[in-house]
Amino acid sequence: MKKMLNVALPKGRLGEKVYDMFEKAGFECPSIKEVNRKLIFENEEKGIRYFWVKPSDVAIYVERGAADIGVAGKDILLEYKPDVYELLDLKMGKCNMAVAAKKGFVDDRNKTLTVATKFINIAKKHYASIGRDIDIIHLNGSIELAPILGLSDVIVDIVETGSTLKENNLEVVEKFVDISARLIANKSSFKFKCEEIEEIRSKLSKQI
Repeated sequence: MKKMLNVALPKGRLGEKVYDMFEKAGFECPSIKEVNRKLIFENEEKGIRYFWVKPSDVAIYVERGAADIGVAGKDILLEYKPDVYELLDLKMGKCNMAVAAKKGFVDDRNKTLTVATKFINIAKKHYASIGRDIDIIHLNGSIELAPILGLSDVIVDIVETGSTLKENNLEVVEKFVDISARLIANKSSFKFKCEEIEEIRSKLSKQI
């Protein structure tokens, strides 16, 4: 009997692309393609069980051992620092962590800079590295509104194409971290299911 490997996939387009990679690697689970509201799918013969979770929750499932491996964005790993192994950069879902502001913004270094973001730790670390005093405003959504309404001077957010910024008369001031999807593993699973996890890592890395 094969050891079951539990895989947390991020819901949405990225997760579907990641599943395609697993399928190509020989870990298919046809029921995952059926149209239904199920969240868990398994293929006993291949010893694999997939489940869909919210992208920002993947690292929690993996860290706490509900999943042996999973795929999470580098942004999540940097922000929450989960205690997991990062095994592979899948080179998918590529974007940047960036600072953006209203067009023509000039940073007055005599004043504390007000930064709106949902990535508090990433923002703090970035500004600490350049010795800039900041005041952080934690927002969860529509972060672009903050500089427009004068709530903040700048925002720190993920930028893919930058079109949302342009439409709101904002521009990227600087890009400072490359973000992409990473294969991560639970530390204890990596000990006990090392062979299975390494096989997946190796077969996925061949597709990159």
